[in-house]
Amino acid sequence: MSYIPDPIDTSDVVVGKDIMELAEKLAENTHEVWAQGKLDDGWAYGETLDREKKTHPLLIPYDELTEGDKDYDRRTSLETLKLLIKLGYRIEKR
Repeated sequence: MSYIPDPIDTSDVVVGKDIMELAEKLAENTHEVWAQGKLDDGWAYGETLDREKKTHPLLIPYDELTEGDKDYDRRTSLETLKLLIKLGYRIEKR
């Protein structure tokens, strides 16, 4: 089995400052939801990832993550927003 990812190309979607700010808020919330799920499952902060002991070094507030760790959530959030726009949805703040 050789899986080849084929995401919808959103490279032609240009987003403004408002959408970029929304993407950042979504990225932060994505981390918070992930962290809450881990904590609910009995995980705790630990300097190293240990699946047996259920410790994870990223169980820290979003603003304490490295930019590299934040970028994972940012990419997911931004690509989701760009896909929505590409599919014809409008995103506007009330």
